[in-house]
Amino acid sequence: MTHSAILAAAGLTPADLSGGTLAVRSPIDGAELALVRETDPAAMPAIIARAQTAFHAWREVPAPRRGELVRLLGEELRAAKTELGALVTLEVGKITSEGLGEVQEMIDICDFAVGLSRQLYGLTIASERPGHRMAETWLPMGPVGVISAFNFPVAVWSWNAALALVCGDPVIWKPSEKTPLTAIATMKIMDRALARFGDAPDGLCQLVIGGPEIGAALVASKAVPILSATGSTRMGGVVGPQVMARWGRPILELGGNNAMIVAPSADLDMAVRAIVFGAVGTAGQRCTSLRRLIAHHSIRADLVARLVKAYASLPVGDPRKAGTLIGPLVDTAARDRMLAQIAKAKAEGGIVHGGTPVTADVPQGAYVTPALVEMPVQTETVREETFAPILYVMGYDSLNEAIAIQNDVPQGLSSCIFTLNLREAETFLSAAGSDCGIANVNIGPSGAEIGGAFGGEKETGGGRESGSDAWKAYMRRQTSTVNYSAKLPLAQGVRFDV
Repeated sequence: MTHSAILAAAGLTPADLSGGTLAVRSPIDGAELALVRETDPAAMPAIIARAQTAFHAWREVPAPRRGELVRLLGEELRAAKTELGALVTLEVGKITSEGLGEVQEMIDICDFAVGLSRQLYGLTIASERPGHRMAETWLPMGPVGVISAFNFPVAVWSWNAALALVCGDPVIWKPSEKTPLTAIATMKIMDRALARFGDAPDGLCQLVIGGPEIGAALVASKAVPILSATGSTRMGGVVGPQVMARWGRPILELGGNNAMIVAPSADLDMAVRAIVFGAVGTAGQRCTSLRRLIAHHSIRADLVARLVKAYASLPVGDPRKAGTLIGPLVDTAARDRMLAQIAKAKAEGGIVHGGTPVTADVPQGAYVTPALVEMPVQTETVREETFAPILYVMGYDSLNEAIAIQNDVPQGLSSCIFTLNLREAETFLSAAGSDCGIANVNIGPSGAEIGGAFGGEKETGGGRESGSDAWKAYMRRQTSTVNYSAKLPLAQGVRFDV
């Protein structure tokens, strides 16, 4: 399909694609897709006020009824999966299966949230005072600001929106300036669900488009009590303190410098498959991408030889073509950062395999071969996260040494070990093991399912989204005590007779 056909199939009209100043280009070939109209920063107070008004109505709607809206959203996403997935590929450069997979992730979180709408459970707590009942209840909190990144342009919004909506909270979404078209198309899908729902308050789901000034309005507003931000650690270091300074609640999903330990007992065939997908999937532009490989010295040479062979066979090119496994980086700036980082690693003693620009038989985008870099030790360059397909390889002798190398980075998102040794696996998952929010055994660091809470520690921000009890971040906890007796005893045995 042509670019214009993909845009039209996703429901984008000429009015959506023109009349603005924000140029949107496809990383596939650099073609300009649209000139999108940006939100006027002066309009942000009214937009936020609209969300607050919606909150006052939506919080009164029973949670199972709120779940019905998310169920309808899931139905609309199923109907639009092919078209929205193709738009993700066009705007981000993901291969076709990954574009479709991102939409499937949206569908999955809708299914999860629909069930959650009947399971916003609190607790009944034993009281030390006779004739008293204590309970813990979870209540809606207010509008949620969502600032998403380019690499998962729609899935991250759905993680937040599906949970926020069933929890009773409106959502204001600011997508990356690089990927506004997928956001516009998603909001059209949301509008169809809202129309079928019938009586949702105006302003329940809003989209704002623009640069830092738009995001800053969400970060600064006390009327946006929850702010979910996905992006770099540098961005989170600015956003988090500002939200907390106004007593808001930040949910931060920031950098990842994810490692895999490969033990002597590992199934190397499985490990190689996991390494390649983890390191080069989405052209290394996932926050969970594999960036460091820590292999036991006894198998390191064999493993590197297998990986060099596998890397050499990887098809790089137009992500829409069948058989392509690696599409473009998001832009030339990302390519230049990758090449500069490889040069730094080489200067620190790294032996580089791959990592070169690709210009033949590809469109006019930022295409590179993935890089495998054998490092003598974990240097400062290795400790930095580079959003590109660079995999640093290091060796180890003992498991404790491997875990120490893995944990010795500022980020703490995802991690994994390949081993058939039960003691090694359990040690890796213990308090003495991985310090990351995600820790896997015999599976790579990338491709998390929505059923588990997603997020990490240290400079990854500490936030959690998606499954498990991540929903609690979108609600406020209230502990209540009811005295149904005819007396007024005090807690802790305090006596205060008057």
